[in-house]
Amino acid sequence: MTAFTVALVLVVATAGLLRWRRPAWYWMTFGVTVATVRVLVRYASVMDACGLTVPPARWRLALARATNRPVPESRPPRILRLRPTRTGLGLRLKLRPGQDAFDVAAATDRLRHSFGMYGVTSRELRSGVVEVRMTGYDVLKRVQMPANTDTRLMRVPVALREDGSIHYRDYQAIPHALTLGATESGKSVYQRNLVAGLAPMDVALVGIDCKQGVELFPLARRFSALADNPDTAAELLDALVTRMEGVYQLIRAEQRITSGVPDAEIAADIWDLPEDLRPTPIVVLVDEVAELALSTKKNDPRRDRIIRALVRLAQLGRAAGIYLEICGQRFGSELGDGITMLRAQLTGRTAHRVNDETSAKMAFGDISADAVLAAIQIPAEMRGVAIAGDSTGGWHRIRAPHTSLRQAVNTCNRHADLTPDLPELAPFRPALTGTPAAPVPLSKTAPVRA
Repeated sequence: MTAFTVALVLVVATAGLLRWRRPAWYWMTFGVTVATVRVLVRYASVMDACGLTVPPARWRLALARATNRPVPESRPPRILRLRPTRTGLGLRLKLRPGQDAFDVAAATDRLRHSFGMYGVTSRELRSGVVEVRMTGYDVLKRVQMPANTDTRLMRVPVALREDGSIHYRDYQAIPHALTLGATESGKSVYQRNLVAGLAPMDVALVGIDCKQGVELFPLARRFSALADNPDTAAELLDALVTRMEGVYQLIRAEQRITSGVPDAEIAADIWDLPEDLRPTPIVVLVDEVAELALSTKKNDPRRDRIIRALVRLAQLGRAAGIYLEICGQRFGSELGDGITMLRAQLTGRTAHRVNDETSAKMAFGDISADAVLAAIQIPAEMRGVAIAGDSTGGWHRIRAPHTSLRQAVNTCNRHADLTPDLPELAPFRPALTGTPAAPVPLSKTAPVRA
């Protein structure tokens, strides 16, 4: 056996092992080159087979007849750029006259098979220009967030999309959001990533966890206010409404509407105020909304008070810098009056694995039927996979990287000095003790018999 044969066998064996154990490494070493050559060689024939070509122009046909030349072939979209990425390929296409971005979107599954890629998605960048993103492997199987992200105030990278791009939670673009998911669906991990991403920022965190605080109270050092029962939650929400009204008075006093003030400097929310006057933005995390909305009484004043405060915060809180993150297993009309009004104000929607189609429709029924179908098809063994959408009708399949409770606690403790002390929320500031509380026995100890 020659040295060349031995080297070839080692290369093939290494490629096979990487593709099995480390698909990301395989893609960066071997896969990206093979896929690029395959796309360039098959491009014209694949586009023709997928119906993404247009007949030649009439003047070209006339010129061919006049010069007795062969009839020109149909023309596929022109490649503007082919860019390798860490997860796949980015193909930017210039559409021909008569083609539409929906034609490319409808052919993405056929393109996936023809080019031998794991997944293909498309989006329109501008009129006549479409970007086709192709992934070379299952990026959601083992989520690895890129080292460089576009993180800034109120913009948190929380998950990875199936096309390899980063999914951000941008509060200035989408102020309020709803997260649904059954038990053991990965909803808590998504929430931990969100808290860990917000911890280093100049923002106040407010938590309402009516499961006796088991989810949010371990992160208490970074929270400005916490509530672990409906009674405290009602008082805390009233305090947030009071703060919101005070912030609106501050904005009104600083609007400075005179003829000499440019339009861009007129204050309409806290982000238009000078930095030295800008109130601290607040993110309110509700761990299980059903515990706030359900009641054993038919007309429960406490329940109505909670829902009324949440609706007011959802309707008016954005300009005052108060943002809602509401989580739950279900969010339907069976939770009582006012719940659908609250849901209508929650622009961002994220649904993890759900137990029935009705729960998926609660999140995406008024957005996209395809998103509903995708949500109910999430397998039980893929914890953390979710469908994220918004009121525009667009949606993506995402998965948050696994973050243990210990990792989230360490992050919050490391940034505990950034926790703002807000006067309105001072009564609800979690009490921090230096020593852990004594463990509570879960079973009775049997008496010792002589």
